[in-house]
Amino acid sequence: MKLGVLFSGGKDSCLAMLKASKYHEIACLITILPRCKESYMFHIPNINLTSLQAKALGLPLIKAATSGEKEKELSQLKQAIQLAIKKFKISGVVSGAVASTYQASRIQKICNKLNIWCFNPLWQLNQYELLKELQKEKFEVIISGVFAYPFGKEWLGKKLDKKAINELLEINKNTPLNLAGEGGEYETFVLDCPLFKKKIKILNAILQYSNYAGVYRITKTKLISKK
Repeated sequence: MKLGVLFSGGKDSCLAMLKASKYHEIACLITILPRCKESYMFHIPNINLTSLQAKALGLPLIKAATSGEKEKELSQLKQAIQLAIKKFKISGVVSGAVASTYQASRIQKICNKLNIWCFNPLWQLNQYELLKELQKEKFEVIISGVFAYPFGKEWLGKKLDKKAINELLEINKNTPLNLAGEGGEYETFVLDCPLFKKKIKILNAILQYSNYAGVYRITKTKLISKK
């Protein structure tokens, strides 16, 4: 079956894509670009770099802008999926939804209207198991945004490796932190995963941080060969 991936460039959409690719053909990526900073549905930090990730993957990318207004942004998503159906003959979409009923239910509703399959391979996956699976599959992931106490500036650009995961576990003992950032506590950006034909190297980035919230804005990159 040909599938399109709802693609943010973060760990969840990339891991969901990897899982789906083991059974189905990934025909294209679909990225929604919110114009506002507080989208209810879509990932924000470095979303413009999904074009570079698409090159690294060797996959076509459909991009659609959205106002980011609650519920209204769903119409732009529907239009983007319709374009993917027409252009790439997809029969379903892959979502990286893990625990957000708000997100998953709205994507499912759109798919029902378009009579296509909605595949959520990470749905209800234990968040610690999700992070361990990233390590097992040799993902290279960085923290691209933090939006909650007690994240300090040092987390921006940090690799989400075994050490960082252990730090998250320690934080989780004393705060109601979602380990995989499902509460919006942090966002990620994938530099490499098993499906990438080339990996991304960051050459320059700007840190913007204040009062336990900040973004690692990547400004210069290049694709490099995988050894």
